[in-house]
Amino acid sequence: MTDVLGTGSDDRAARRERALAALAEQPDGIVEAIAEQAGLASLDILEALPEPGCRLLDGTLFDAVWQELASWGEVLLIVHTRDIVLEAAGTLPRGSEAHGWFNIHGDSPIGGHIRKENCRAIALVDRPFHGRRSCSVWFLNDKGEAMFKVFIRRGADKALNAEQLARFEAMNY
Repeated sequence: MTDVLGTGSDDRAARRERALAALAEQPDGIVEAIAEQAGLASLDILEALPEPGCRLLDGTLFDAVWQELASWGEVLLIVHTRDIVLEAAGTLPRGSEAHGWFNIHGDSPIGGHIRKENCRAIALVDRPFHGRRSCSVWFLNDKGEAMFKVFIRRGADKALNAEQLARFEAMNY
């Protein structure tokens, strides 16, 4: 896998070993919590996930990936920091650029402003989470941490939305 953030290969190998050990202890735990406990970035954990795991894209694909996600209908957007896990369900507005920001406004509860130039990598994540398959798209900054994540919605039966899942699996950049 490409070293998207440009860190050295020796340090990268050591981080990967720590990530694998942390994942062995918590194979379907919260990525940010596993990373913090191991002293790693979330990206280190994502890169160590077992198959199907994580496919990394360059952050320069922000526009293409965002526009794809904006066509999926209702998704779950999550912003996870040390202090809050904020979840917002809705459609992603198409967005426009002005004053140095990617601005998202429209007929959705999801709105705001994104510094898209800070997006260094985009991770397509497919992994178990609390015993169920979970698929999401992570927009990662230069520290290997999630700016935000977009998750495929679940139906009343807890199954992943079939149309969104097919589109996620077909993402090929």
